[in-house]
Parts: sequence; structure tokens; C-alpha cells
Amino acid sequence: MKLLIASVLASTAAAFAPAANKAASSSLNMVNELELGATAPLGVFDPLGWLDSEPESFERRRAVERKHGRVAMAAITGCIVHNNGIHFDGYLSPSAGLKFEDVPQGVDGIRAIPTAGLLQILFFFALVELAWMPASDYSGDYGVGWFGDDIKDPDEKARKLNAELNNGRAAMMGIMGNMVVECMTGQTMAEQYAAGHISPFGDGQGVF
Repeated sequence: MKLLIASVLASTAAAFAPAANKAASSSLNMVNELELGATAPLGVFDPLGWLDSEPESFERRRAVERKHGRVAMAAITGCIVHNNGIHFDGYLSPSAGLKFEDVPQGVDGIRAIPTAGLLQILFFFALVELAWMPASDYSGDYGVGWFGDDIKDPDEKARKLNAELNNGRAAMMGIMGNMVVECMTGQTMAEQYAAGHISPFGDGQGVF
């Protein structure tokens, strides 16, 4: 488990850093993509030195970081909502008699989804990755929103892009931490809060 966490952190570390001498991304027009993400107190965070050894890979890594951050923000929001007992009405699988409210909280929820449902999710992911929002598009603007057209002030746009990156980073750490601790303790987020603590142990006797 420690090796898994270390690998995830190492693979995303270089994506947290901008490069000072790279050209501005044409998709952002008014802000320099490479000035984003250097946020105090860390500033430029590149412990593996990839900005010097592989500067040509920065744009791809930044695009990956942005997309993973967006997915993680959706994931941690869904986790919090579900752990608060908020569910969709109706059936997830009418043929199996499975209601949305019957799906367990936490990581065990995916085991309750029928195979056909999992295949639908995978096919949807493939559609998004390969066609609708292709991974080869590094701009982060997939033509499905108003962001690029309505924000004309460069300072406001830079502030909101920084907010997206930093919130995405926090969400990636949050959802990963939640899943790891849940697997270690056997307790969901709601169960840990109900026990009055957040602890890496499943004994209900945490330090908080």
C-alpha cells in the first residue's frame, strides 16, 4: 500500500510545476499556462527535475493533471454526498431490482453494480477519452462550457485557472486518502465521522 501511494505521488509530482521558459499555450490566449500552478508556499514543485530533463513533456503532464483534478473533484464531491445519505431516486438496475439507495457507501459500492452497468461506464469513459474530450487535446477546453469565451480579464482568468488546479490537487489527495484509509480501516467516511474520529485504524479510538 505504501509503495502504491508513493508511486501515485511520484507520477503526479512533476505535473504540479510550471516551466519559466516555455511558450504560452495558444488555447489560453490571455494567460501564460506556464505561470499557473506555482502557488505559495511550495512555488515551483519539481522534485524529480523533469522540467529540466523533459521540458517537452510539460504540456502533456499539465493536461493530465488538469483532467485528473476535474475527475477527482467530481469523485470527492460524490463521495461526500453519498456518505451523507443523499441518493438518486429510482432503480440503478430495474432488472436486478437494485435501487440507487441500495448501493453501499465507499469503495464497496462498485462491487454492487451489475456487470452490464460496469461495461456501460467503461464504454462511456472510452467515448469521452477518445472522441468527446480526447486526451490528445491539451487545451483543457473541450467546447462544452463558457469558460474560454466569457472571461476576458487576464488576471481573473489566471486566478480561476489557479483555483481549478489547486482545488483539483486537493481533490486528488482527498479521494486517494479517503480510499486508502477506508481500505485500511474497513470504515467509510461517514462511519469514521460517526465514531467521532478520523483514524488510520478501525478501532473507533482515534486521536481526534
